[in-house]
Amino acid sequence: MVTSPGSKQPETGRAVKGAGAPSTDHCWLYWTWCVKMDGYKTVIDSLRASFRSGFSLPEQFRLDQLEALVTLIRENEKQILEALYKDLGKPKFEAILSEIDMVMNELSFAIHNLKTWMAPEYVTKNLATKLDHCFVHREPLGVVLIIGTWNYPFQLILLPLVAAIAAGNCAILKPSEISPATEKLLVDLIPKYLSQKCYAVICGGAEETKKLLENKFDHIFYTGSQKVARSILQAAAVHLTPVTLELGGKCPCLIYGNLDIKAAAKRLAWAKFFNAGQSCVAPDYVLCNREMREALVPALRQALEDFYSPRPRECADIGRIVSERHWTRLADLLQRSTGTVVIGGETDKEEKYIAPTVLVDVPETDALMEEEIFGPILPIICIDTLADGVNFINAREKPLALYVFSDESKVVTTVLEQTSSGGFCSNDGIVHMSLPGLPFGGVGNSGMGSYHGRWGFETFSHRRACMLRGWGLERINVLRYPPYTEGNLGWLRWATGSKRKGWGSCSLM
Repeated sequence: MVTSPGSKQPETGRAVKGAGAPSTDHCWLYWTWCVKMDGYKTVIDSLRASFRSGFSLPEQFRLDQLEALVTLIRENEKQILEALYKDLGKPKFEAILSEIDMVMNELSFAIHNLKTWMAPEYVTKNLATKLDHCFVHREPLGVVLIIGTWNYPFQLILLPLVAAIAAGNCAILKPSEISPATEKLLVDLIPKYLSQKCYAVICGGAEETKKLLENKFDHIFYTGSQKVARSILQAAAVHLTPVTLELGGKCPCLIYGNLDIKAAAKRLAWAKFFNAGQSCVAPDYVLCNREMREALVPALRQALEDFYSPRPRECADIGRIVSERHWTRLADLLQRSTGTVVIGGETDKEEKYIAPTVLVDVPETDALMEEEIFGPILPIICIDTLADGVNFINAREKPLALYVFSDESKVVTTVLEQTSSGGFCSNDGIVHMSLPGLPFGGVGNSGMGSYHGRWGFETFSHRRACMLRGWGLERINVLRYPPYTEGNLGWLRWATGSKRKGWGSCSLM
């Protein structure tokens, strides 16, 4: 939301009523009016003017905005939980764990480390630069666009925002219209708590996003599908805008060798069916041999009954599919599969419900293997050897996450060293993304770039190479000036090159 022309905008924190600015009760309607009347360019230009004035640069301003986000969450936790339940039927436990606490932990990590992140990073010097100050300075990129998605509609828009604020940028947020309750809540709350000079929320669907992308940004951060990502890359190419893409993919779980099958089944079931399977890092399919499968299926059945009771449809701890369109896609995949349903399989279109479902005898060419499932359906595919499993994974696009379950360190090491994925976790699922110290991002078709913690700060920063020189030692500098001589060249190579035996010299540009 952006205040109307001529109105006084709050510099930090709470929105100011009056002076032409709408009340927060009407900000949803006001924002629609604002975009139609002024267009996206006006909003972007306003934020760019704020950025160029240096408004978002001071460390204290960044800290104030991060603290304001903390206050936003603390004061509105109930409304956030209600919105997430309306959009996804998300249980309170899952919503707090994956949406609220993840953002709060990220905020705490950024607040406590911001001074260190902002400090200049001094680099190694050679003899010719011994008296110079040589360092890397992190500077914000400018006005960035953050496009969120619907499966974690609060977390996946605010985590990148935390990084953008910490790095000193101004930002436009585009929440997903597929989760409308959370979208509306963000429109209401962001201008109430954050500086309207530096941050705005824009709503709309595919057409509005397309128009928005016609404008120049200094960075685009997108979480969502590979299909939309291609369109975003094309739009960004027009302005040579750098892009971060968090895209997902079919994340495999390879189970091999000795292990505690009951514990493995519980961890697998939790990771797969958390958020009704609508997680980009959820295990998409299982690879194991037939002997392992015969032990795994009954263990999974017991784990699911323990989690969700024998009647999961009546259980408050399992969510719903986000929309009728997404439910229809999943139901169609399940119907087209030639695999055998051994657990679950029940569906209800009116409730947008799909039971936690496990299938066996799923061929490699099955409908469930054509695309990321993104729902509570788990196919199990049989392989004979560990090498077969590794080859199966490597024959496909690189996933956002890869899981291996085994008590044998050799098995874990083999899979780690012989495969590639955005993230890797052994003997558990999805928990690796909760640690701010680890970069979260994809590789290949599963995305480009990363964030969380310092990694997000770096994503939204330009690492500027800085050398501060004085006017001393000009007698030595004459060695580089024409007319060139072999003697001067020798002295320069000695002064600027590495002194380690066997290394080549560094040229002086």
